[in-house]
Amino acid sequence: MSTKHTIPSDEDLTAFIDGELTAEEAARIEAIVQEDESVAARLEFLARANLPFEQAFAPLLSEAPREKLQAMLAAIPAHEGARFASAPAATRRRFLGALAASLVAGIAIDRAVIGIGRGLSPNDENSEWRAVVADYISLYTAETLAGPVPGRQDQAAQLATLDEKLGLSLSPEAVALPGIDFKRALLLQYDGKALAQVAYLDPETGPMALCIVKSDAGPKAPDLENRKGMNVVYWSNGTHAFMLIGHATADRMTMIADKVRERVAA
Repeated sequence: MSTKHTIPSDEDLTAFIDGELTAEEAARIEAIVQEDESVAARLEFLARANLPFEQAFAPLLSEAPREKLQAMLAAIPAHEGARFASAPAATRRRFLGALAASLVAGIAIDRAVIGIGRGLSPNDENSEWRAVVADYISLYTAETLAGPVPGRQDQAAQLATLDEKLGLSLSPEAVALPGIDFKRALLLQYDGKALAQVAYLDPETGPMALCIVKSDAGPKAPDLENRKGMNVVYWSNGTHAFMLIGHATADRMTMIADKVRERVAA
């Protein structure tokens, strides 16, 4: 590599994909992508994701200078995007260069129709979805989940949406974690299936999440693994697979998961 640069974070790459960077920052990341295979691979992975990154970073994106950015993008000559779009995509790097140029020119990329599950091992369905969730949650920061704790009525309304899609029966009391703030409940999608996510903010260790998908793999006792520097406790019953993921110690995550298992049932 001939150019010194700071490796962009996943947050930077996601903002790049979603066209939320200034023209200068977008051009910088484009240059890095064309030089660094590891950054190119990470951009490719994030560009293929079908999880709603914009929702995850809504508090941050709401502060972005959108009008200024749109003005910058409008000033970019159209032929620059066309030049890259017509270039032959002989290699992954050339393809990513064209993708980057398109994003700089303000062309939207619809990632929702590309299933992220295709790039993962087909041998372990539960392992696949945990890997995808870990990548997604690793983008969260305390600022992502900043703001007041929703009242019980709001929590119940958010959880009701999850109940309807996944055949669950969740209440604010059932998903409450000791000493950890409930922040929001989201209905996401993984590989064409509904995925429930209850996001929390632990004042000691930061973001934490309880995630649930339908599964016919059968009951499985709780187990522990580490993904993206976070501890994951996962288990399943006859109808659903569960995972609790966060930055707390393995012992603390296991203790919290045990309490959740006692209260959360399909």
